[in-house]
Amino acid sequence: MTSLKPEDLQHHLEVQQLAYQCCEEIGAGLTAGITEKQAARQMREWLQDHGVDDWLHIPFAWFGDRTAFNGFWNPLQFLPSNRRLEEGDAYILDVAPVVDGYMADIGYANHFGENDTFDQIFADLAKFRPFILDRVKAGRPLSEIWSDVDVLIKDLGYKNCHNVYPGHVLAHTVMRVQQQRPRVIAGAFGIRFLETIGRELVTERMKSRSPLWNAGKFSNHAAYPAMWAVEPHIGLGNVGVKFEEIMVVTDDDAFWLDPEPSHVQRWNKMGVSA
Repeated sequence: MTSLKPEDLQHHLEVQQLAYQCCEEIGAGLTAGITEKQAARQMREWLQDHGVDDWLHIPFAWFGDRTAFNGFWNPLQFLPSNRRLEEGDAYILDVAPVVDGYMADIGYANHFGENDTFDQIFADLAKFRPFILDRVKAGRPLSEIWSDVDVLIKDLGYKNCHNVYPGHVLAHTVMRVQQQRPRVIAGAFGIRFLETIGRELVTERMKSRSPLWNAGKFSNHAAYPAMWAVEPHIGLGNVGVKFEEIMVVTDDDAFWLDPEPSHVQRWNKMGVSA
């Protein structure tokens, strides 16, 4: 992706804002005893009612200790479970909707009832937004930035939860998907997204680079022009907290698609700079 048209960025921004609106509304309506599966279904129905016609991946919900991915080793463990929400639980809602081929992928973290550990982690998570962007703007290799983020997490006394993700990704590219194919889900992912990311994987590997940002050798390059869904995820004990939003990288700059998404607005209200 060598050029990003303003009108395309606007469409992706609108989908990202819709995704955050969904998570905020569903999160505000969570009740004790609801399961992750039920919350994920509510998000899916809400988004479909608001014009979503496909998915990068189906909605995920993680409650309590599952927000920190403790003991996760099988990809199936990431799928919504029958874990019920309890008073004081942290929770994470993660949705990746597509509207007319324009996609977003966001993570929204909050807590149900009082949770001082969550508040501490969430405040510290603000450090990672400028930390990552500054290094991308400086042209640092993605694998090096991944390692820098890992060091910062450990220096703050936390666990690196995104290291548990498939591929250990800190970020991945998002793009517009083709509209010709029927909208089909394979496992947790949309078929059209899998086809699109598959083509990009092949294309970028031929250039010795990858649309999946981790600490591996194929991420030993600066971020190339694209939209990147960045998702630092940190934890302490049984509490995990993340944000995920789109970063735009051009030939000569990098910036967040939305200057003030949901988590930044919350940090601002807390008096935390990001």
